[in-house]
Amino acid sequence: MQTMSRLPMNDGRLIPQIGFGVWQVPDDVVVDATLTAFEAGYRHVDTAAVYENERGVGEAIARSGLARDEIFLTTKVWNTEHGYDQTLRAFDKSVRLLGVSEVDLYLVHWPAPATGDYLQTWRAVMTLHEQGRARSIGVSNFHEQYLSSIIAETGVVPVVDQIELHPWLPQGPLRAVTADLGILVEAWSPLASGELISNPLLSKIAAKHAKSTAQIMIRWHLQLGNVVLPKSVTPDRIRQNIDVFDFELTPEDMVAIGSLENGHRTGPNPDEFM
Repeated sequence: MQTMSRLPMNDGRLIPQIGFGVWQVPDDVVVDATLTAFEAGYRHVDTAAVYENERGVGEAIARSGLARDEIFLTTKVWNTEHGYDQTLRAFDKSVRLLGVSEVDLYLVHWPAPATGDYLQTWRAVMTLHEQGRARSIGVSNFHEQYLSSIIAETGVVPVVDQIELHPWLPQGPLRAVTADLGILVEAWSPLASGELISNPLLSKIAAKHAKSTAQIMIRWHLQLGNVVLPKSVTPDRIRQNIDVFDFELTPEDMVAIGSLENGHRTGPNPDEFM
């Protein structure tokens, strides 16, 4: 079992730096995958209402034999549930499916700017935090203007911003903004949805360290200070993705990986996604 590093959030709580992502993992598959992740040493699971697998994640937590406070559990409110009352109802549904009374982190999944409701959604998330039902609160896919808006209007700074981030899209300007605000960055699609697995430069660095290209990218995220959310349903890969604490990338490796930046997204642009 791997020893997990944890990072401090701006509310004083700690978050495991590697989380088990379950996007696109069906409810009937996610139970065994999540149990495998727990056995490998993961203690952070990242789900969302729109993933339609909260029930399975909850079953895995119940069957794991782990104490609830050993597991850092994240879920998110979907775009169609934006608005104050709708968000509160969406949270109630999520915890019911998960079989828990509170979550460790609740996120606004996307700003969905065309609806104009993300501020009221954030206010509802703040209420859940005040009630103790969401121990920490944050956002996902928020660019600088959306972060600035909710902070200016409420005075409450999210603990994390979960964004698409990988060597093609390292998000330097946004990471600088979040660093100034004291917001941790969580990386979704950290391996560019698998599109970088066969990259020649990453393969060369991987051979030097006797690691896989996925492990090289996950290590790159860790050394940048990101929380990283790799996803797999293959037991060997689940275990491999957390086996990244026994080596370090050199400064030259980090520069070389940074040279892959080309702005390519594997998912939608938050400014356009509804």
